[in-house]
Amino acid sequence: MSATPSLFRRPLTRRELLQSSTFGVGTVALAWLLDREQLLAAPSRPELEKQTFDLKSKEPHFRPQATAMISLFMQGGPSHVDLLDPKPLLGKYDGKPFPGTIKYDNAAQASSKVLASPWKFKKHGRCGTEVSELLPHTAEIVDDLAVVRSMHTGVNNHGQSIYALANGRITGGHPVLGSWVCYGLGTISQNLPAFVALPDPASLPVCGTDHWSNGWLPSLFQGTVVRPREPRILNLDPPARLKGAPQASYLDYLNKLNHDHLERHPGELDLEARIASYELAARMQTAAKEALDLAGESAATKRLYGIDDPLTQDYGTRCLIARRLVERGVRFVQVFTQNQLWDHHGSIRSQLPAACRKTDKPAAALVKDLKARGLLDTTLVCWGGEMGRLPVIQNDTGPSHVGRDHNTYGFSYWLAGGGIKGGCVYGATDDFGHHAVTDVVTHHDFHATLLHLFGIDAGRLIYRRNGQELSLLNGGKHRVVKEILR
Repeated sequence: MSATPSLFRRPLTRRELLQSSTFGVGTVALAWLLDREQLLAAPSRPELEKQTFDLKSKEPHFRPQATAMISLFMQGGPSHVDLLDPKPLLGKYDGKPFPGTIKYDNAAQASSKVLASPWKFKKHGRCGTEVSELLPHTAEIVDDLAVVRSMHTGVNNHGQSIYALANGRITGGHPVLGSWVCYGLGTISQNLPAFVALPDPASLPVCGTDHWSNGWLPSLFQGTVVRPREPRILNLDPPARLKGAPQASYLDYLNKLNHDHLERHPGELDLEARIASYELAARMQTAAKEALDLAGESAATKRLYGIDDPLTQDYGTRCLIARRLVERGVRFVQVFTQNQLWDHHGSIRSQLPAACRKTDKPAAALVKDLKARGLLDTTLVCWGGEMGRLPVIQNDTGPSHVGRDHNTYGFSYWLAGGGIKGGCVYGATDDFGHHAVTDVVTHHDFHATLLHLFGIDAGRLIYRRNGQELSLLNGGKHRVVKEILR
């Protein structure tokens, strides 16, 4: 039998209308709740005026304590319970079943046996902060450090936790901290990039170039990569036939063409960024070469950073370059270790000491050198990875093979300079080092605190895009950890 033509259907009752339409009771209630919690996306509003962006130095929201930052990113997850967070109870339970629940990342190699730290901890400095024997040089600077033992991202794998600490979310494609700082403040030097990344010669870290991504911020705020080998910046020198006056004439003409084109296409952010990058490249021909040339550094400074030792030469060189860059007005520098250098699922007894030998002396030297030059007061230095390690054995196939699995529920960072209170320890994990339990510091708290040191109110650092107001915090609950600030 054929369906009744719509012309002759009886009218719908009010109940049927509500049940069948997109304005049903459930939908109406959901919309009301979303609006009440301010979770509805803002309606898309066209921009009345095209925005323009540049890297000229800008005023912060309030008086800053830091004007530059160097991030020493230990990719892979340093074991906090073996380095910065001593747990005597691990010794009591060594080899015995863990008396609780463990969140494993790799269940196939998991063991419930507790693994005590093979290394001794000792109090150092006037403050008495306990540091592992694996970090003898870090132990020398503890009076300048705030050691945060309650870091937490809670997303238990490398990529997600890297993204959480880099861009405030657990996925890529978003602006990282360095891009936000430069977006908010610009840069002091107009002859060098605002944001510089110094990758390891062995490999990029996990998530690769996302570590210096501008995401959906204008590409002007993307990090500039300085290569770990010469030439550190490709294509910086002009061909021989263009050097001197010919190049100057050519660049003047190119600049005129670019700006004429931009006047006909106002608000084209990628075009603006491309023009700005060309202009910066020309200025960098002299400034960058001088900044990256270590020939003028004294032999004593090079020894301080370990450049005279093959084990520390590379990392020490990049730490020294980081100091030279902030000294010359670069706003944000990030120094990376190689892919998974600290990811010790196995053979932790040999691999963890090796990672420490490569990085400990140069990292401590950076703090010492900045302090000696009067730069530490305004330069914020951060050391840490995307996670810590579990208190139990992974890969239980003999003492020389055991390691530790991932732990993003509680791990350690240290910070120095730029308004940080030295000689303090903040927060705590539980007695086994598994969960942060006291004064937990989430990635949103971490970002809000770093921005605060730059004189930026994280809630007011906004980028407007398609009618939305976007931020590093992504709407996450946060607080400034004032207890570690001077």
